[in-house]
Amino acid sequence: MDTILQRIGYRLARYLTKTGEGQESVATCSREALKEALKPGDILLIEGTSRVSSAIKYITQSTWSHAALFVGKKEPESDLDPILIEADVSEGVREIPLSKYCHMHTRICRPVGLNPDEMQQVIDFMTSKIGYQYDLKNIIDLARYLIQTPPVPAKHRRRLLALGSGDPTKAICSSLIAQAFQSVRYPILPSIDIDESSSKAEISSQKEILHIRHHSLFVPRDFDVSPYFEIVKPTLQSKFDYRKLRWANR
Repeated sequence: MDTILQRIGYRLARYLTKTGEGQESVATCSREALKEALKPGDILLIEGTSRVSSAIKYITQSTWSHAALFVGKKEPESDLDPILIEADVSEGVREIPLSKYCHMHTRICRPVGLNPDEMQQVIDFMTSKIGYQYDLKNIIDLARYLIQTPPVPAKHRRRLLALGSGDPTKAICSSLIAQAFQSVRYPILPSIDIDESSSKAEISSQKEILHIRHHSLFVPRDFDVSPYFEIVKPTLQSKFDYRKLRWANR
């Protein structure tokens, strides 16, 4: 039975990782600027264009469908591309070159205040998971969502991405990165007190954040909205001067 489910999962993975019709992700900075701006331990968020990316973006109501951890160059003096670690739907947890995402819309989220030993512990945690497989139960759940939108209230949609098997040898991208930072007790979303005088929408949002504690409930957008990660914009890091821009009408 498990073998049959695995075959179904892998076939779904191949189908879901194909680019959706009309999907496009355009880079907002140059490859060189992105490479210069990234530091080991940064999280790179990606606006994917695959079918599964579309589902994740819709469920999370966010631009970002994927997250990877930047670990830098294996050999500092080499000309090889810097490395990211990600959990890929079809390939599992793996190392990939930064060039894979340089042409896409990305965002850098940087943790603040970690010392070198803590940062290395985060990277080592991710490295130790290389070879683990993506949680195929999540793939089946996402495929079911794409085929027919289930009648799930918006406030519960996040849990559609937390329906995995619980098998520690499997992982999804944002959950694995959340685990890595939790291993050094670095916060992602804050604990908050609910102010009952707030609006219904604000109370609902606060309650959602209070429920996000287990690593399986984290999604890529959480690193973007977290008050503990700095948003780094590569173009502004490279001595940006708007006066040097070349406009088409000049």
